[in-house]
Parts: sequence; structure tokens; C-alpha cells
Amino acid sequence: MKAVLVRGYGDVNQLFYGDTPDLKPGPGEVLVRMSATSINPIDWKLRRGELKAFMPLQFPAILGRDLAGEVVGLGDGVKTRKIGDRVLGLVNHAYAEYVLCKADELALIPSGLSFEQAAALPLVVLTGAQLIEKGIRPRSGETILITGAVGGVGRTAVHVARQHGAHVIAGVRSSQKKEAEALGADRILALDNQSEIASLKELDAVADTVGHEVIVSLIPHIKKNGVLATVLGKPEAANGRDLRVVEIWAQPDSSRLEKLAHEVAAGKFSIPIRREFKLSDIRYADPMAEKGGIGKIILVA
Repeated sequence: MKAVLVRGYGDVNQLFYGDTPDLKPGPGEVLVRMSATSINPIDWKLRRGELKAFMPLQFPAILGRDLAGEVVGLGDGVKTRKIGDRVLGLVNHAYAEYVLCKADELALIPSGLSFEQAAALPLVVLTGAQLIEKGIRPRSGETILITGAVGGVGRTAVHVARQHGAHVIAGVRSSQKKEAEALGADRILALDNQSEIASLKELDAVADTVGHEVIVSLIPHIKKNGVLATVLGKPEAANGRDLRVVEIWAQPDSSRLEKLAHEVAAGKFSIPIRREFKLSDIRYADPMAEKGGIGKIILVA
């Protein structure tokens, strides 16, 4: 089968579209023919070697966490999925024509969502939901500021926090304020405007997807014994503060993913797509994803 292989740490020239051995599902496993996947920051950070201290790669490696496709093979004991199911999941090694997964990692794609739309979801929606539900664990009426609110993780966090009855402040750049109006937050705050940050009243919690100087400026506004939930690791600025800091790394959760996918299909929130590329065009797609911007970069088989 064909796959995108990483041959070593470095730039996009380490990515090679070529042949790799065919796969066969073992007990409890499902073989999915990949229709679409997407690029996440963890993919290019792994490729560049930024995470090798605790997530080393064995070369040649196949990256990719988001999967949308069709079930084409079942291992012994699999009862929850059947041949022909349209599925999505947070998996490993998704940059390939075929992907082996555990059956319990996969959710059914709701009607109304294409494979491409589904492929944009798994990592960002699970991260955003877990940032709120496992990190902050909000009570109704609490005030939560979510940084990077127009990103995929941030959009999901805004949606989930609102579901829990929180008073939500969407933190964005000044240039993103208009786009952020569609998120349904109670307030939109420009994180690059110090006067707006200074106007903040006490926060019960911050859900951070941005880090750097932004979180340094926000930590003093979190109440004593408040919560900082982050996808970027504990910031030094939190040391010595009376805060509960929770680091979130997304974990597969097929039932939560399926529910979130249905909410996207129903138009309750959205994860925008910026552009689609063929999987074989990974060397063109990856640099675009690295540069950042609103919307996911999708790779199709």
C-alpha cells in the first residue's frame, strides 16, 4: 500500500510518498481504507524532532492522527463495527491508504458529513472537549476565558463550555474579532490589546491553546485556586501561583467523538477547512499547515 513515510527528523524533504507493507487486522482490530485525514501541529512537530525526548519516532515512520474512511477488514472478536461502515477516529499512522485501528477508537460518521469534513474533527474536537470537561470541569455560571478561540480546539472548547452553562470569553486576535462573533461566546476579547486584558474581572478558569506571552498576561486574572487547563504544558508563569494547572493531551473517546460529530453535522458548531490536497502532495500541504491560519488542511487518498 501507499503511505507518507518520514525518513528522519527535519524539514518536509524527510517526507516521502511510497510503498509500505500491506496490513491485516488482528484480534480486536479494524482495517479502514482511508478516504481523508488532516494535518495537526503534532504531525509537523514530530517530523521536526521537537517531541523526540518523550515521543521518539522509529524510522521510517507514518504520521497522522485523524482518520475518516470505510471499514474494509475486521479482526477476530470485533462486534461493534461491520464492513462498509463509514467511520472516523483519533488513531495513529493515518497518512496511509489503509489504517489499522482498535475497534473502540472508531465512531460512525453521521449522515450529512463528508469524509473530508469528518477528517477535520477527531484530534481538535476531542482536545477541545477534554480541555473543558477533564481540565476545567466547569460549574454553571463560572467565567472561562478560552484563548485561540477561532482555532479548531478553541471553537470546540467554546461550544462545550457553553453546553456546561459557563460564561464564555472568546480570546482572539483583534483581526479575528468579526469571525469570532459566530462562536456564540458571551464576550470577545482581543488578546493582543493590553487595555482589554486589563479590563478583565476575575476569571474562574482559562483554557489555553496559545501559550507564550498571552498566557503570561492572563494568569494574574485567574482567581485564587482557579484553573488553568492547557494543551501546551505548564507555563513557568504559573509557578508559585495558587492555581490548579491541568495539562491536556487528547485521548481517544469514540462515544464523545460521535456525539461531537453529530453536533457539527447539525450545525451547532463547525471546524472550518482551509484547503484539500492529495496525500501524495504532502510536501506542499505540510508547509501550509506549519504557517498556521484558520481552517484545517485536509489530505485525501
